[in-house]
Amino acid sequence: LPSVMWAQRPHLVFVTINVSDCDKPEIKVEKDSLYFKGTGGPEKKLYEVKLKFYSEIKEDTVKYAVRPRCIEFALEKVTEGPYWPRLLEDGTKQHWLKVDFSKWKDEDDSEAEGESGGDLEEMMRNMGGLGGMGGMGGMPGMGGMGGMPGMG
Repeated sequence: LPSVMWAQRPHLVFVTINVSDCDKPEIKVEKDSLYFKGTGGPEKKLYEVKLKFYSEIKEDTVKYAVRPRCIEFALEKVTEGPYWPRLLEDGTKQHWLKVDFSKWKDEDDSEAEGESGGDLEEMMRNMGGLGGMGGMGGMPGMGGMGGMPGMG
């Protein structure tokens, strides 16, 4: 199993799968689970993990980014609000799953969101959606190409 880290906000769950140099990972996100399979790391080992979430996430807004050192996911919770007590439905302690303290914020920390909140928004923007789902329909700036000003 790869090592997995997670963090959350009232409306988001972040999951980071620590597999470096992962080539063409197989990724499947459903409303209550995330499946990952990919080869990576120095030994080019095959890693596979299925996370069964504590609660449901929105399948249509999933964002993820395959980075050199890891694969990062930003998942929107279906119900915004109280923090999940844990990431997984199963309450037993998983030695491969850790809290990502670099992204973690406590529930009552919302006033101090400040800079790190901006980073996360930025991170979300920099991530692609799953196969360009959602929001890819009308590419902005592509509509008004017909009447280019100063052409006639």
